[in-house]
Amino acid sequence: MTLPAPNLDDRHFQDIVDEAKRLIPRYCPEWTNHNLSDPGVALIELFAWMSEMILFRLNQVPDRLYTKFLDLVGIEPFPPSVARVDLTFWLSAVLDTNVVVPAGTEVTTAIGAATGEDVVFSTTEDLPIGPPDLFAAKTGTASNDQLLVDAWDDLRFPGSEVVCFTTAPLTPGDAVYLGFRHTLGGNLLRLSVSASIEGIGVDPNNPPIVWEAWSGEAWLHAPVQLDTTGGLNRDGQILLQVPRTMGALSLGGTSAYWLRCRLIPARDGQAPYQTSPRLASVTADVLGGTASAEHASAMPGESLGRSVGAPGQTFVVGRPPVLPRAEGEVIRVVTTDRAEDWLEVSDFTASKPGDAHYILDDATGTVTFGPAVRYPDGTVRQHGAIPPDGAEILITGYRHGGGAAGNVGAGTLNVLRSSLAYIDRVTNLEPAIGGVDAETPANAKLRGPLTLRTGQRAVTARDFERLTLEASTEVARVRCLSPSEPAAPVRLLVVPQLRRRPMDQQLDDFALSDPLVARITSHLEPRRMLGTTVEIGTPYYQGVTVAALLTSLAGRPAELVRQRALEALYRYINPLSGGTNAEGWPFDTDLNASPLAELLEAVEGVERVEEVLLFEYDLRTGQRHGVGREMIHLDRQSLFLSARHQVVVR
Repeated sequence: MTLPAPNLDDRHFQDIVDEAKRLIPRYCPEWTNHNLSDPGVALIELFAWMSEMILFRLNQVPDRLYTKFLDLVGIEPFPPSVARVDLTFWLSAVLDTNVVVPAGTEVTTAIGAATGEDVVFSTTEDLPIGPPDLFAAKTGTASNDQLLVDAWDDLRFPGSEVVCFTTAPLTPGDAVYLGFRHTLGGNLLRLSVSASIEGIGVDPNNPPIVWEAWSGEAWLHAPVQLDTTGGLNRDGQILLQVPRTMGALSLGGTSAYWLRCRLIPARDGQAPYQTSPRLASVTADVLGGTASAEHASAMPGESLGRSVGAPGQTFVVGRPPVLPRAEGEVIRVVTTDRAEDWLEVSDFTASKPGDAHYILDDATGTVTFGPAVRYPDGTVRQHGAIPPDGAEILITGYRHGGGAAGNVGAGTLNVLRSSLAYIDRVTNLEPAIGGVDAETPANAKLRGPLTLRTGQRAVTARDFERLTLEASTEVARVRCLSPSEPAAPVRLLVVPQLRRRPMDQQLDDFALSDPLVARITSHLEPRRMLGTTVEIGTPYYQGVTVAALLTSLAGRPAELVRQRALEALYRYINPLSGGTNAEGWPFDTDLNASPLAELLEAVEGVERVEEVLLFEYDLRTGQRHGVGREMIHLDRQSLFLSARHQVVVR
């Protein structure tokens, strides 16, 4: 049971007015008009209102003491989190030389640029853009990518053609591979294709093929921005957004950086190839590249003041809050004979008197140097060195930003703050995600008792889950699997935040980025028990296809009812928005046809649900497995993910 917060004075406006009126006969008996129209009564009400405001502030003292107590025990409000997004830079022309977009390139929104209220994003890495060197081509099946047929000579010499998918009859998984001498990671690649109309039968606007790039560990989806070839059926161009991670792979005895076009099963509404498309030639050009960026403005170095030679000095940067420091962003102490970079630490517990340490509070931008602490034996110990008297305190640079304002929509970051050679324009193809405002004191008060009770150590499964959620706002859900044996590792199954609609989410969207894994690791490392090994991964996503037969109400358009039913299914069977509480499909919860029937009956325009069947679906191969059934079981390491639901409305 929590202790009640004391109310130091519970009087309100009317109580103060009534008390003042009761004292009038004692101190001023000649005052007999106590009506509201009397000027004296108006003055009483005015001073009663002012007194109530003072009492209100007086009653906030326990809250301030509570907040100060949390600060004393090391519980501080979380600083704002930074939104991140991929920025795509387009070249002004096809070049035969290398171009580098340097890290720290700033891009802003057009709205607010004139008033200074624009949202600024900075790239976090150098983006090299260079001409591609296509030197190999192969065909074969993805089920055995070492038994491939060399097709390079047929592709580069006139008069010959390459059959893209060689298995007869055509089998999903067949692919044509293009090998490049250097990595194309993050580049916008244009393939100019010369082809004949041989791959008949398909919808040219929706062919059953996907483009993929080898990342060094797996084949990653390469989104198609433009395809004028009608599915490799005619002369045209294909514009691919190559994943930023690309690794070399040896295929058929040739080591290269590989792209492939893979045949997939025809989806709902797609027509399959009747015969394989044929390529006469392929040339490659780079039109731009994609780099990761974060909601931040780079601030130059600035002077914070001069030391007075006393313990526990504090200095404040000019533009808080401050983002986590990048390489080279440090505090520098400058004296008459030298300049020394000091080391940032989380606290002064282990700091000795000669250690050049400091603390930098991200939320307030306050730099604190080591204090002098008196101990019970009477000795005074200095924790951390003291900057010499008169020394100038400099910060070499820092980044300012963060907050929910950085969650801008797709296509809004399109203004370069400074011109770059050979760069024509820039945009963000996807919305920015991950921006969260700084924690409010009210939420810190709620979180404080929980932290004090559980501590900052990862001992139980709940501890691991709580600390993983605290590590980054990009973590939406996490489940900790306790080790089955004493020497086995603790497994964390992490589901990342996504801002795409459930209908647009693909399996690759749920992959964990390297920066996110690094943040979780660095947060858990000092908090795990000695000897505990932690593995960070993702759940196994079990694809599910729902086949439903519905009857619509009279006068309701069947296509509209079908679209509403599909949206309800994709939203309900989803790791982030699924389940009855819309907080993500629960672990260890099977999928049953009966709740789905109730869900579909509640859709606007549905008169009744005739039949609901469930099919297991392989999200990698794009194939359904088994026959339709009324229940699909889920193990403790898995979550359901919707895939190609089929709804018929009559």
